[in-house]
Amino acid sequence: MTDRYASFARSGPGRALTKRLGLPQPPRLRRHRPGEPLVAGPVLLGGATGGRLGDTVTKILDAAGVATVAEGDQVAAEIFDATGITSSGQLRALYDFFHPYARSLTPCGRVVVLGTPPEACEQPSAAIAQRALEGFVRSVGKEFGRGTTANLVYAAPGAEPAVESTLRFLLSAKSAYVSGQVIRVGTGSVTVPADWDRPLDGKVALVTGAARGIGAATARVLARDGAYVIVLDVPAAGEALAGVANEVGGTALQLDITAPDAPARLAEHIATRHGRVDVVVNNAGITRDKTIARMTPELWDSVLDVNLSSQERLNDVLLERDLIPGGGRLIGVSSINGIAGTRGQTNYATSKAGVIGVVQSMAPRLADRGITVNAVAPGFIETPMTAKMPIMLREAGRRMNSMVQGGLPVDVAETIAWLASPASGGVTGNVVRVCGQSLLGA
Repeated sequence: MTDRYASFARSGPGRALTKRLGLPQPPRLRRHRPGEPLVAGPVLLGGATGGRLGDTVTKILDAAGVATVAEGDQVAAEIFDATGITSSGQLRALYDFFHPYARSLTPCGRVVVLGTPPEACEQPSAAIAQRALEGFVRSVGKEFGRGTTANLVYAAPGAEPAVESTLRFLLSAKSAYVSGQVIRVGTGSVTVPADWDRPLDGKVALVTGAARGIGAATARVLARDGAYVIVLDVPAAGEALAGVANEVGGTALQLDITAPDAPARLAEHIATRHGRVDVVVNNAGITRDKTIARMTPELWDSVLDVNLSSQERLNDVLLERDLIPGGGRLIGVSSINGIAGTRGQTNYATSKAGVIGVVQSMAPRLADRGITVNAVAPGFIETPMTAKMPIMLREAGRRMNSMVQGGLPVDVAETIAWLASPASGGVTGNVVRVCGQSLLGA
């Protein structure tokens, strides 16, 4: 789907006109291309006195071949270790670091602030100061513009070895539409890949709802990263599903996940063909929009069953039969509507909030098995589904975020691939919005 306004605004005459009229100017986002460096320039690195992550970050950047500088007029990223901040008065360190270089970032730059989870702080003053980082990061994401992303990573004490996967993702072009997010990294088991370009080599992945849109993009990205992908969708989408399977060199499985025997049939397929599934991406979803006063029971039931209940049933059977091994990844696809709600989508918003409930309830229960549980929450993504929206709603969805444009299915897929990585074992219990820092929700 073409964003005609963005195309016009990026043209010479369009750029001049939109600037003169004070209209939104969507930047051209830098997205991942194989073979490109992790960061498109040097990184400005700083930190508060007493920080514990500076050495870790330096080693990560050195290993990735990224140059660091102590000052500079043009930098591709700015990283600040705020773990040493233990009182509100010390928050001045943020100003002292970012103020002189607020205009030094190149277009599509990256800002990453590293902190300690407030709940892990021993003193209330430290917890207060660390919680304050969220307001700073989200504001920076809205101020810097030109495609810049700003994110906060709370790394638990002892989680230093688990930070690399998340830092690489947030610095890279793979995170083009992820901004204003708070990501928690714990002390889970981490396997550093032999090749960061193919971290999923030897892994088996399942993607539901994979015939088109976000599901198809996810299958492509997971396959690019080395996984053997089982793509699943309803029989009516069989032709499109087969095309995706052929493209990624995987297997197509036609299955209605709401059918009573669907969990058993899926488990049998995985057990017989592969013996396990390392990554499960519960992406299948539908919309049936009506206000609650006009909604029929059938519209409510169908959305809840496809988007939430069927996922629970599939997860339960795969876990009960030990088909998801230690080091496995459960990844759900929620929505910012599950966070903020929206008119005419009580069924959809309820189901997507339920996906967040899956993450919050299952992550601590599966930690002892070494299985992580996370979700992505897309905002306005350019898909066939959003193409059917009324034009005014569609334009509002595109412009009401820091990037003033819709995201692409690949933006969601790249975020899922980061969560799926063996190096992301410390990332669990997170719901990461892929929304360009939408004005809706938290």
